[in-house]
Amino acid sequence: MTRRAIIGLGSNIEPVRNIQRAREILAEEFTVIGESEFIQTKPVGYADQDDFINGAVYVETDLSIGQFVKTLKRIEKDMGRKRSQLKSGPRSIDLDLVVYEGEIIDQDFYERDFLKESVLELIPDLDY
Repeated sequence: MTRRAIIGLGSNIEPVRNIQRAREILAEEFTVIGESEFIQTKPVGYADQDDFINGAVYVETDLSIGQFVKTLKRIEKDMGRKRSQLKSGPRSIDLDLVVYEGEIIDQDFYERDFLKESVLELIPDLDY
């Protein structure tokens, strides 16, 4: 069964290179049906770090939600993501499942305007 999902992407460690590489990997793993604009954003939470590049990718997948999230975590690890005790700290790549089958999964959608704008760029009629 084909399902649709939106993945939020973010990086502030070599962000141009890492966002591009993540987009390439996502295109290998899933069927990409759309991408939002990618923009520079200020850090949220921990402010003493470089700005981020953020955006979203809309994909089709046959994976269940659990398998999908595991795949995103594997991609992060393969790309050198180091999980630190500083939750809002610098990162090479951040891949978050934001919307799955029309349902908002990540509550950051409501708290981060750039994320909401990226999602609504891809699904303008999303019911939230």
